[in-house]
Amino acid sequence: MNIVVNPDIKAYIDPLTPDEFMALERSLLTEGCRDVLVLWGDMLIDGHNRYEICQKHGLPFQTIQSSVFKNIEDVHLWMIEQHLGRRSVSDFQRGVLALRKREILEHRRERILTDPASNHADESNSDVPPWEGEATPAIAALTQPFKSRDDIAKAARLSSNQVVMIEKINKQAAPEVVAAVKAGSLSINAAAAVATLPEEEQKAAASAGMDQLKQAAKRVRDAKRKQRESVPLTDDSLNVADGEEQADELPRLRKLVDILTDENKQLRKQVATLLERTLPSKLGPVPT
Repeated sequence: MNIVVNPDIKAYIDPLTPDEFMALERSLLTEGCRDVLVLWGDMLIDGHNRYEICQKHGLPFQTIQSSVFKNIEDVHLWMIEQHLGRRSVSDFQRGVLALRKREILEHRRERILTDPASNHADESNSDVPPWEGEATPAIAALTQPFKSRDDIAKAARLSSNQVVMIEKINKQAAPEVVAAVKAGSLSINAAAAVATLPEEEQKAAASAGMDQLKQAAKRVRDAKRKQRESVPLTDDSLNVADGEEQADELPRLRKLVDILTDENKQLRKQVATLLERTLPSKLGPVPT
């Protein structure tokens, strides 16, 4: 059997960590390769780590030929959907995958609006079988457009604020900061804060160690908090576009609600006291 490993397909999803790879290797050596490898023609689409381990140890495996793909975009959409549903994928990875899906769908929509015939297979890619036609039902189900950020968040099982922060990290964070988030050493919230700094400052903080990265994130959040607290609370100030700022704003708003609730309780007590004092005198003596 001729199986082709396409480096671009293999690298499209973040690789397993060394610990995860070792755990998978132990599992395959103990239980064998129970999950089939998915092929498109002779190209391996799903199961790269299992294939590598099976080849290394001479373990038997099974393959299945997929007929749902018409072009490389279909392959990417299918890969994204498979990994979005896996428990081992981190919040950051799910957010990145959902944003990739949005990009694919937007690109496909623009291309089809410009040239409807372009919905056929991409024949310019020699690695892609020259199949043509509309997307199969299995792929069509994955190509419903994201109408809002909430749709992206729902697909990734995240909050809208987290999606905003992941977008910021993708666009502005230095590679060292992204690596720290992927490794789980730095939270999404902290990475989004650090990403607002100039790239050189991000790299300097990262090179100084994880504690310095976290301190940099804290300084950014503290500076933003002080700036917001110096501005009167208005409708405009509540309309915060940045997801990270929304997350930081929530504790302040909750505190404000608590203060207003306490004031309301005090006013109710004062009103009740006044009623007790004034009503008896107006109504005369209470009958016995």
